[in-house]
Amino acid sequence: METARELFSYRKFWAARLLPAPVLPMSRAEMEALGWDSCDVVLVTGDAYVDHPSFGMALVGRLLEAQGFRVGIIAQPDWQSAEPFRALGRPNLFFGITAGNMDSMVNRYTADRKIRSDDAYSPNGEGNTRPDRAAIVYSQRCREAYKDVPVVLGGIEASLRRIAHFDYWSETVRRSVLVDAKADLLVFGNGDRAVVEIAHRLAAGQAIETLTDIRGTAFLRDGLPEGWSELDSTHVDTPGEVPAHRNPYEHGASAATSAQPSPVRPRGDRERTVIRLPSFEQVREDPVLYAHASRVLHLETNPGNARALVQRHGARDVWLNPPPIPLATKEYDRVYELPYTRKPHPHYGDARIPAYEMIRFSVAIMRGCFGGCTFCSITEHEGRIIQSRSEGSIIREIEAVRDLTPGFTGMISDVGGPTANMWRLGCKDRQIESACRRLSCVFPDICKNLNTNQMPLVDLYRRARAVPGIKRVFVASGLRYDLAVHTPEYVKELVTHHVGGYLKIAPEHTESGPLSLMMKPGIGVYDRFKLMFEKFSQEAGKEQYLIPYFIAAHPGTTDEDMLQLALWLKKNDFRLDQVQSFLPSPMALATAMYHTGKNPLRRVHRDGGDVSVPRGLKVRRLHKAFLRYHDPHNWPLLREALKRMGRSDLIGNGKRHLVPSWQPQGTGQRHTQAAAKPRAADARRRGKPRPG
Repeated sequence: METARELFSYRKFWAARLLPAPVLPMSRAEMEALGWDSCDVVLVTGDAYVDHPSFGMALVGRLLEAQGFRVGIIAQPDWQSAEPFRALGRPNLFFGITAGNMDSMVNRYTADRKIRSDDAYSPNGEGNTRPDRAAIVYSQRCREAYKDVPVVLGGIEASLRRIAHFDYWSETVRRSVLVDAKADLLVFGNGDRAVVEIAHRLAAGQAIETLTDIRGTAFLRDGLPEGWSELDSTHVDTPGEVPAHRNPYEHGASAATSAQPSPVRPRGDRERTVIRLPSFEQVREDPVLYAHASRVLHLETNPGNARALVQRHGARDVWLNPPPIPLATKEYDRVYELPYTRKPHPHYGDARIPAYEMIRFSVAIMRGCFGGCTFCSITEHEGRIIQSRSEGSIIREIEAVRDLTPGFTGMISDVGGPTANMWRLGCKDRQIESACRRLSCVFPDICKNLNTNQMPLVDLYRRARAVPGIKRVFVASGLRYDLAVHTPEYVKELVTHHVGGYLKIAPEHTESGPLSLMMKPGIGVYDRFKLMFEKFSQEAGKEQYLIPYFIAAHPGTTDEDMLQLALWLKKNDFRLDQVQSFLPSPMALATAMYHTGKNPLRRVHRDGGDVSVPRGLKVRRLHKAFLRYHDPHNWPLLREALKRMGRSDLIGNGKRHLVPSWQPQGTGQRHTQAAAKPRAADARRRGKPRPG
């Protein structure tokens, strides 16, 4: 894999003599108190400003500050005019804009497109504190405020909308957010390297339009640069029949499963080759080309072999450079050990910020996910290569939580990240890793080249528990149980010391059809993990429960699939309180399935390869009702569906029936939003089985 310049090797900008600031300023008065006459960079965010590395703008701000730049924050500005965007004056280098830690549409609307009443990233959870499509709105307001200041987009909203994408909330294919925002640059993925390089090169006098060679960035350009060759995406992955594929680790072949492309040209001519995707206008009109473009994009995400991509939007091209090189452990450690206060900005006073309350006693130990679940945005944003912090850095942060966080009682709420148990896991061979084009390291089976040893994580847990003043260390991040079962000692350590009575895991479904399109393991792996969990819980003398999460209405899911899942839940005595419907987030492979009815895990072709899509409120409500088969409000809907499916035998008052034939008074209204509350004595009310 190409090497990258060390993140902290740049000569610091002159303003380093004035830094660091106790907290990044949010007003002119704070700037003056620091002795600043201006900011070099002004960051605009849709979230409240919490000076903690789990909040993207705090991390980027402190990282730029460590490079010697004066950074100010404009958090949740009133977007009705440009005036709030002038609050800190004209930035010397650029505006950095993000919608926040979440896509603004996902943040504001449910999977049923209902407006949420609150916002976890706002003071006191107040809703309506950011506009829809915030990255676009903020960018336009910054242009109005200071039209000659470069605008750089970043964060997950920009990252997942960097090319033409299906937008669930408008049911249309929208242009790259770069085009609509009229920004100069878009930073996608983990932006540490890109943002630092942009700042230093602008400070050195380079014009923003000349910054076209930075990994992890997208920009608009006219024509093909000199010395570059163009490859049509249909030559990389021609729509048609699925051919047989060779082993990827023999003689340089590039794919192992039907989810992978045929061999492409050697690495030598790749570095100055750009792949042309079908244009915005083409993918907007042709679902097959949309699915094809989505597939090619995901196949070009390995930093070791990804090529630049280009997509025409009207008269100009949106150019995407290859993804950023992952941070080395030493770099990652330094980013997380910058002088964060680990608290909300004093401006908020005693206001409670729910997202901060959730993470203030937690410690992030890694980035990325090699699971590749098609419905998830983690891989698209953070990549498949795991970036891990050192054990020493993690322990130092636990000590910082203990010493600096108000209200700490000795409980670390989570030691994890996007996944709980991928810390220090990865490919056994860097050369193989750089050549690999698999979409997942664990599907359909765990790759033989993947290191699955989680004993280093066991050692980390033990050391964390031994820190003076620490009473308990919990693991609350999502657990890949298909990895965990390969290290029984890890499962025993987790269950014995780090589960607070309940452990949340996500089998997502029981049926092979939807599971294969999710790229998730079969339910048999869950059963294997469950046996381990119960065995080790019993040995530890603890009454603990697994809480499984499932998705309703995922592409490829039929009514029969949901019925079988409901029967499995009933057989295993589960009554779920919290259930989720599939939400088509921008750029996800499952979203391409939802929009096109095609399967981009294989070669996309016009005849065949179709995916059934649960579409429309009625069918989505039905699929969700199957997950809550025990709720009387859902019984009329389920009875109607069971009769239609020829399964009236499941309606009755016996144990073998799914729903009763009787209806409690006051329940079952067709459009009710109320939910039946289970009996307080029912141990299953939180999705766990009754003891014994």
